[in-house]
Amino acid sequence: MTMTQSQSEITETKKPKTTILLVDDDKMIRELCVRALKEYRVLQAGTCAEALHLYEKEPVDLILSDVMMPGDSGIDLLRQIKALDPNAAVIIMTGFAEKEIVLDALKEDADDFIYKPLNLLQLKASVEKALARKALKEELASLKRSDRLKSSFLSLISHKLRTPITGISLFLQELHHGNHDQNDPAFRQNMALICEEANYLARLVSDLLAFSEVMIGNDGVQREPCDLNLLASDLLMKSREVHNKQTIEVVFNPGALPSLNLDLAKIRFSLQQVIDNAFKFSGETGSVSLSTKADNDEVYITVSDSGKGIPKEEIPKLFEKFYQIDPNNSGQIRGFGLGLFYAREFIRQHGGGINLDSTPGLGTTITISLPLQ
Repeated sequence: MTMTQSQSEITETKKPKTTILLVDDDKMIRELCVRALKEYRVLQAGTCAEALHLYEKEPVDLILSDVMMPGDSGIDLLRQIKALDPNAAVIIMTGFAEKEIVLDALKEDADDFIYKPLNLLQLKASVEKALARKALKEELASLKRSDRLKSSFLSLISHKLRTPITGISLFLQELHHGNHDQNDPAFRQNMALICEEANYLARLVSDLLAFSEVMIGNDGVQREPCDLNLLASDLLMKSREVHNKQTIEVVFNPGALPSLNLDLAKIRFSLQQVIDNAFKFSGETGSVSLSTKADNDEVYITVSDSGKGIPKEEIPKLFEKFYQIDPNNSGQIRGFGLGLFYAREFIRQHGGGINLDSTPGLGTTITISLPLQ
């Protein structure tokens, strides 16, 4: 066996199979379908309730459901699945040729029908056709999302860059026309502001590069050994320096953690966004604390600040793209509003979760959980 063949086989082995959720109360029919669909990963359920439980736990590409079952019917299942995901692919199997059943299924957006007794060739063809149609829908939806994202992102970048560039440009014009006195306190104050704007521009460019890297490399998790305590300590100190918050008290409480296999770039990015926000909204005094611990097969990273806090109604929006908190109602919040969105995405890719708790006037706490395995 050549090296090329070996690598190809490894790649094929790691490629996840398309998953079909087969729902029928007749075990014999389920076994017949499983044999006919052996190239797929097939999950089995005998009732609508069992099917919904599996659907919420497992990634499912297509649902193949009988109509008549104990409890809720296949039409009820179709309705509930489409409510969860309007783009879900669902094929209805029925032994009844009643017009009402067909109309009900069409009304609930069934992708296809298969009549019993089953024709296995027709079954395979219907599954392939429904999966192909779903893939096409997803590709079109992805292209539309991509176009909207590009448009929104370009508009946001233009807005964020325009303000500091305008300030710097006006100051340089004053210098060019000789309208300055280096001994004038107002001149020195303006010079300090322009230096701050220039530093902000540099950070914006750095953030743009970071976001472009994570957006391009968004697929997959490249795991390697990671010392979370060392990473967190390094990010804490660097973030305080970048935000020039030397008067903020930093508290680090590292717990005893095992070595974890993580995507270092994505975990670093996620932690950095959370820590940067803690400093960003802490004002000039107060504290930022970070603690780590291992418990119940999970590692917890908790970042707390003593800042202004976040109103309860705004918390659900924090992980949306481009959404930004404006505690002072200034309309000039710096940044792109993408950090927490991608932080949550990357934590989820590791099988973990991220939770935010905040009280106005009392600060904010964000807890990241990562599985030990």
